[in-house]
Amino acid sequence: MVSKSEDRVVPDDLSPEERHELESIRRRKQELLQDIQRLKDEIAEVTTEIESLGLTEERKSMQRNKQMIMGRKKFNMDPKKGIRFLIDSSLLKNTSNDIGQFLYKGEGLNKTAIGDYLGERDDFNIQVLHAFLELHEFTDLNLVQALRQFLWSFRLPGEAQKIDRMMEAFARRYCRCNPGVFQSTDTCYVLSFAVIMLNTSLHNPNVKDKPSVQRFTAMNRGINDGGDLPEELLRNLYDSIKNEPFKIPEDDGNDLTHTFFNPDREGWLLKLGGGRVKTWKRRWFILTDNCLYYFEYTTDKEPRGIIPLENLNIREVDDSKKPNCFELFISDHKDQVIKACKTEADGRVVEGNHTFYRISAPTAEEKDEWMNSIKAAISKDPFYEMLATRKKKVSSLKGL
Repeated sequence: MVSKSEDRVVPDDLSPEERHELESIRRRKQELLQDIQRLKDEIAEVTTEIESLGLTEERKSMQRNKQMIMGRKKFNMDPKKGIRFLIDSSLLKNTSNDIGQFLYKGEGLNKTAIGDYLGERDDFNIQVLHAFLELHEFTDLNLVQALRQFLWSFRLPGEAQKIDRMMEAFARRYCRCNPGVFQSTDTCYVLSFAVIMLNTSLHNPNVKDKPSVQRFTAMNRGINDGGDLPEELLRNLYDSIKNEPFKIPEDDGNDLTHTFFNPDREGWLLKLGGGRVKTWKRRWFILTDNCLYYFEYTTDKEPRGIIPLENLNIREVDDSKKPNCFELFISDHKDQVIKACKTEADGRVVEGNHTFYRISAPTAEEKDEWMNSIKAAISKDPFYEMLATRKKKVSSLKGL
């Protein structure tokens, strides 16, 4: 015979001591079950917090990207207001170096707006101008090569005083990078203007009287602190401009900043070729509209290749030859060719043959920035990912 108390079975033949021991065991078991349940609840709570934290970080990143796009648009309409917005949004530090680097990278920025901001006479703007020029490396470049680089990074403003300040800063930077080429920064300043005027005279169809090399040489006699510059130097500068005019940025719809208006990211990267002989090539990449475009030169109007990011994943990889590498690939389809296209040397557009795209960034920081931007472009909305994860989790539980 047994007696039942609160659905617990107690044998009748147990001694009082045994009954007491059994009750102690059952009570301990109940306590352990309660502890287990509390642990489960705590784990569920922590898991929810972790998921919420990840979602919050995603939202913060998306909000930051939106604010950066807004800041660029504001800058293009009013440079000072745009810079103030980015500083107030903690996207830029209020330092000449940080702002100079932002303008130097120029991602999504109107080059006329960059020129207007750099040409302002405020002390802080002048500091930014010098910080901007410090990022230009002119060492071992002749004057025309340096001017090509400098004049492509912004568009010269129309005001004479702004041009004067900017060319004065350029001359100082060039002379620091190339000591001994000119007697003084004044020489560099005067000759730089002469080269710009020569470019206009030789390549503007409205100028009928084209200057000869002899006239250009004569015009620049005595500018080297009263002495003459080497005639060979002047001839080389003349020939360089005659053979190839300056590519001055035009904000008329032909510039890349308008063809690909407000891209998510742009910059120089190395790309591993997909042919039999694997070689690394430097390309100008633009990320916009869920596609990655790459160009041979920043001045090209048509991309050399287009990589749609739909159904692609990205991962960090180690490469024995290049640092800061990442890859674009198709998940679970290692040998499948990525749907992309490229332009051959003869102008034909053909399908790409990459099963993955391996890319190298100049620095670890830029690699992380590119990877984050591409991840955001691949999956614009994290809520869909969260939903898919939950559905997968529910499906796996149903199978248990």
